[in-house]
Amino acid sequence: MAGPAGRLDAVLVCGGRWHDFDYARLRLLELLGEHPRVRTTVFQDYDCASELDEADLLITYTCDVRPSPAEGTALARFVERGGRWLALHGTNAVIEPPAPGGPRVFSTPRLLGEVAAVLGSQFLAHPPIEPYEVRVTRPAHPLVAGIQPFTVTDELYVCELHGESEVLLHAEYTGPCRGFAEGDTAALDNAPRPVLYLRRHGLGEVCCFTLGHCRGRYDMQDLGVADTGHVDRGPWGTPEFLTVLRRCVVRAVGEPGPTDARGRAGAQADH
Repeated sequence: MAGPAGRLDAVLVCGGRWHDFDYARLRLLELLGEHPRVRTTVFQDYDCASELDEADLLITYTCDVRPSPAEGTALARFVERGGRWLALHGTNAVIEPPAPGGPRVFSTPRLLGEVAAVLGSQFLAHPPIEPYEVRVTRPAHPLVAGIQPFTVTDELYVCELHGESEVLLHAEYTGPCRGFAEGDTAALDNAPRPVLYLRRHGLGEVCCFTLGHCRGRYDMQDLGVADTGHVDRGPWGTPEFLTVLRRCVVRAVGEPGPTDARGRAGAQADH
């Protein structure tokens, strides 16, 4: 669907709650800027149906951004017709904060509609943010070739999975996720936790990458925290994360890129 002279149109949706979306948006635009053919339109939510109808690729970095039924249909239609969707971090998360004066427990209602089936997952809970190991599930796949197991400080997502996906990176966690309504039971099974996976939907593809947490000092004010006192960049300084993320953007763009030329060396070069 590329335009004249091979131009590609990208939609970037970056917004929501409890994260530093300014930082994530900047970094993602920098990665897209490495591809001169790509022209990007930026939104904070899914009110972009007309742009999606013309787009070649979609990148989302959100948290608790809830598509309306019509917006969900537009997202599904985009992938069905052959669009490529890179869904990052909290894209699959719908989170209700604690009620004022009640227990500090977050709930994760199933309000994504058909989008959960397109994405292949919905966020349920995560244990406290701390370092954990990410393991390579399919070492021969181009997105993770040459990547060794690595430690990252991020939110380890426990998700409700929908359908079959090709898991490329995973983490292991069995235990409670305190502070979430389903946290006492969601992570008690022994299944690996998908961190990066691919799935087909119609003629298109979804690439879901749950890493990418970042938070500034002033991003929790709606929860009564005026200033967290520190900036949390999560995995954004981790070379392996940056390498895989760049490769995911290249795949979404749909053109040969640094991954093909650098192979194993890329894991050390992208930082």
